[in-house]
Amino acid sequence: MDQRLGPEATALYWQRFSVPYEFPVAFTRGLFRPENLLLVDALARREPDKRHRCLFYIDDGLAGGEHDPAAAIEAYADAHDDRIELVDAPTLIPGGERIKRELTWIEGIQDTIHRLGIDRHSYVVAVGGGAVLDAVGLAAATAHRGVRHVRAPTTVLAQADSGVGVKNAVNLNNVKNFVGTFAPPWAVLNDLDFLHGLPRRDRISGIAEAVKVGLIRDRAFFEWLETNAAALAGFEPTAEEHMIRRCAELHMHQIAHGGDPFELGSARPLDYGHWSAHKLEALTRNHVRHGEAVAIGLALDARYSVLAGLLPEGDEERVAGVLERLGLRLWHPALVRPDAAGALSLLVGLREFQEHLGGELTVTLLRELGVGVEVHAIDADLVRQSLEWLRARDEARGDGTGGDEAGDERDIGPWVATGAESRGEADETV
Repeated sequence: MDQRLGPEATALYWQRFSVPYEFPVAFTRGLFRPENLLLVDALARREPDKRHRCLFYIDDGLAGGEHDPAAAIEAYADAHDDRIELVDAPTLIPGGERIKRELTWIEGIQDTIHRLGIDRHSYVVAVGGGAVLDAVGLAAATAHRGVRHVRAPTTVLAQADSGVGVKNAVNLNNVKNFVGTFAPPWAVLNDLDFLHGLPRRDRISGIAEAVKVGLIRDRAFFEWLETNAAALAGFEPTAEEHMIRRCAELHMHQIAHGGDPFELGSARPLDYGHWSAHKLEALTRNHVRHGEAVAIGLALDARYSVLAGLLPEGDEERVAGVLERLGLRLWHPALVRPDAAGALSLLVGLREFQEHLGGELTVTLLRELGVGVEVHAIDADLVRQSLEWLRARDEARGDGTGGDEAGDERDIGPWVATGAESRGEADETV
């Protein structure tokens, strides 16, 4: 036994290895039509001669709709019985923020994975908006240290943005996305037909993420969005599909080539406009949905970028203008709600944004349209000035309907969801 003390007794080894990740991101129509082989081919891409065991979870907002997937999935499995084994009937789970509030849903999915003998060569398939993909993805990533997970996003936001990412999470103690993992999916299969059944509110708000990625990564795409705002607001199919696919491409490029896919550093350029958006969602108890809050955050940070001397004067008007032409409102009274000490509650979102990632505060702003820049401090007075600019703009447009600062849905103008529009938008993982 070596009794020596001091540095000469220390042995240090560096373990280094890399693991390549790859998964298909596909866009199709009629994913669960028997003649569409995309799903069965994705399941069999590594083991083509195997009958693959699958467990399906479906966003309950899709139940009974024009493209109700449960019966279609069972018929698809029957048509491809030699390649797919349904271990159980497809299970409905809550969509939107409902599923992210309680860890009991995650535990329930994990219990089912255990009870049905789903192993690491079996599949857990999630069909729904971003929140359902988040929750099911988390359960799959933590069962057996990782069960193969297939995402079938069904909303504009999930198909264009969160569905192609490598993150999943749910909330804990009202902290957004506190419990989660980095876990690339086995495949992302986007069925554009699902978009036709979305409420207008959700279909519009999902476009905010496309504006975001254009602003920080692709000026030509942002200018295309400006030119085609009316077509997008009217859900013209060719324009909508191009918007979704280009947004997904830009997100995929950032994840693959941005140098930090698992966010080990302090920068999150894809979260431009999100520090205030996340806080606004919490302040309104999610009555303002993710895409709607992101739209406000984009305009807020564009104005801040101008006041900070980063972005040329007038470009913030272009940012706000395209969002408004898409049908997104850029104000909510909760933005200026004070906390118990009289400070601006929204600014607490900066600390929470930093705590979630760790390291120094890093916020992406705009140096020009299509080019983001990272800053490590935010001036509270400039935030207040930017908020006043948003409020004045809203009042000038005649949208200033007021509304309860606690986020009362009864009086928040175009955000009100009524009747069939009560399903709830897909969330995006931080």
